[in-house]
Amino acid sequence: MIEYLPRSKLYTQLYLTQFGMEDCLPGHDFGPAVRTHYLFHYVFEGEGLFEVDGAEYRLAQGEGFLICPHVVTYYRADRSNPWSYGWIGFNGTLAETLLAQAGLTSAAPVLRCGHNDRIRRLLQEMAEPCADRKARETRLTGLLYLALSLLVECGTEAPRPSALSRAETYAEQVKDFIEMNFSSKFGMEDVAASIGLNRSYLCALFTRETGTSIQDYLIRYRIDTASAMLGNTDLSIGDIARSVGYADPLVFSKAFKKITGKSPKSYRDDLPTESDAESDAESDTE
Repeated sequence: MIEYLPRSKLYTQLYLTQFGMEDCLPGHDFGPAVRTHYLFHYVFEGEGLFEVDGAEYRLAQGEGFLICPHVVTYYRADRSNPWSYGWIGFNGTLAETLLAQAGLTSAAPVLRCGHNDRIRRLLQEMAEPCADRKARETRLTGLLYLALSLLVECGTEAPRPSALSRAETYAEQVKDFIEMNFSSKFGMEDVAASIGLNRSYLCALFTRETGTSIQDYLIRYRIDTASAMLGNTDLSIGDIARSVGYADPLVFSKAFKKITGKSPKSYRDDLPTESDAESDAESDTE
């Protein structure tokens, strides 16, 4: 079974390009060749050989190997105990990050993963028919995420060449928390609990690393987001206040003026209109 899919127009962060399963004949091989996307093979039964960058890997049941884009590889089924495997081909801006969480890179392309039945079932689900093309694309993307989550469960995150210090990592986690939750009401205890650190320690660490407090970073992030939203005249000031985490529009207006020097209304009034942009364009062409 093999199926190739056109590149997704809906999903750019992660999308499936092909998938399949095969009971290989003795000595069946492929390559040397390169791929334009990531391709992960998982061995259900049997044995085989995988070669990349001058290294040879003997693989058996419960192991898998990753082929990275534009890297020359070769693989061959064992002549006496040929492997049966399944594979998923994929790409997208998130692909490398998710693979690194599983410890899979071009330098470390092999993974031991005891999820035989679960991976096989996911591949079988991918092959199930679906009448609606867009619905099928969404379902396949979801199944791809599930498959990669199994690999992440098995692996250990690969070290990054320019790894952040522990303090920098905690500061980045605070920023990530704020970006995901800025529209909700939360306290510093919630931020600290999400990261697993003492509140006072985390607050001091963040200030030392960034030069600003968590609270000030949160306020500025909310106001910067609100500033961008004020260009949408379909939204009232109250709508925008609630969208960035302020239940009281008056409190929002005070915070906004403190950061920008203007009230939200004045800031909106000073934004260039479409007619201003058209006038500027006309004067540029004269």
